Amino acid sequence: MRRLLLALLALLLLSCGQQETTRLADYRTLGELRVATRLDAISYREEEDGTRSGFEHDLLMELGKKLGVPVRFVVYRDPVRAVDAVLNGEVHLAAAALARNDRFPLRWSPPLREVDFVLAGRSEGPELDREDDLAGRTVTVRRGTLAAEALEGINKRVPTLMVHYTRRRDQVLLDQVADGTLDLVATDRIHFALASRINPDLTLAYDLPLKSHIAWAMPIDSEGGLAAEVESFLTEAQAEGLISRMADRYFGYVRRLRDQDIATFLARIQERLPRFIRHFQDAEAATGIDWRYLAAIAYQESHWDPLATSRTGVRGMMMLTTETADRLGVQNRLDARQSILGGARYLAMLQDQLPQEIPEPDRLWMATAAYNLGMGHFNGARSIARRLGKDETSWWDMKAVLPLMSRPDYASRLKSGPARGGEAVVMTENVRNYHDILTRIGPLQAPLLGTPELRLSRQE
Repeated sequence: MRRLLLALLALLLLSCGQQETTRLADYRTLGELRVATRLDAISYREEEDGTRSGFEHDLLMELGKKLGVPVRFVVYRDPVRAVDAVLNGEVHLAAAALARNDRFPLRWSPPLREVDFVLAGRSEGPELDREDDLAGRTVTVRRGTLAAEALEGINKRVPTLMVHYTRRRDQVLLDQVADGTLDLVATDRIHFALASRINPDLTLAYDLPLKSHIAWAMPIDSEGGLAAEVESFLTEAQAEGLISRMADRYFGYVRRLRDQDIATFLARIQERLPRFIRHFQDAEAATGIDWRYLAAIAYQESHWDPLATSRTGVRGMMMLTTETADRLGVQNRLDARQSILGGARYLAMLQDQLPQEIPEPDRLWMATAAYNLGMGHFNGARSIARRLGKDETSWWDMKAVLPLMSRPDYASRLKSGPARGGEAVVMTENVRNYHDILTRIGPLQAPLLGTPELRLSRQE
């Protein structure tokens, strides 16, 4: 018996030692920062061409530069599994749009952004003015989230409220509310705002009494080393405006469009866009600019009307001036194909004229503002930015500077004179919105070859 007990004790000690060795090595030893994440419209997304982006993705890439190691993202199905990966020692940290929850034995980073939670429903559903109005309703919520905990508390006060738990993504759940499959869904305000732009039937049904912060999760014993590096990085990123710029890049423009604007845009995607898709795709092939971005500019300029004419004389799908059309060799501004290809070349030309140190996508957004203003006026705005100590390579800073061009105290110093810089900001932010919607609604098809194409063009 004694020999058996000793054997069992040795086996237990051996298994403990094996468990300790399964914990992931330090990022410096491993030579990479391993991060648990999940597919999400804001935090981490994978584009059709294989590129990755997102609010937290981009911040972590900057952290990797500071640490001097590459960042390896491990994509999990849901945030609960991402947190488990930290608890099990499989990754160094989790960045998966996680709302800080101190019930987990984790060490949390400084906050990235504030988040509040809502219930989304269909616009024709019964109004929810008070908590008691939730009686008899069914709310679907992602398992293991702060919103789930809040609903558990409400459920105790409103026993006939039915709470259904799931691991599906916010975007999927919100789509199912919009099509009537689900009654109500608990989500955060930003995800709701993104989804409501492509689902006009969605409505913000109820504000949950819950606020938190998005943060990164690390092992509870991460007191020095990586935890200290993360805290230092995020504190500096907050102070220097990096977090604000990243937030603006991914969701700062979301609430600019009115509901009616969105409804009209979605209708015209179906009614007008298909006949012009082939032209936009050819323009992408010629310039390298995403055809959906070019389509977004065309919608902002003309609402996809090839015969559009403004009171100042700009004409056509891309609203080209006579001078610009002549420079680009566009013979007929009212011919949709000529206008689209010419406008795309003009936008690419403006991109090339900007300093090389301006990164993408800020470079494209600045070129869009210059498309509206002209490069001379835009360079004037850059000179104002330099005088004010702003970062002229950042759209976040430039969109605060551009409206100053209409003020006499600034315009008097500009070679190009005053300009309506605020209009260029509105135009660019609207284009960003339209482009984002086009990327989210799924594949769009041009008319089949042989299908008569409606040619809405005439000679000037």
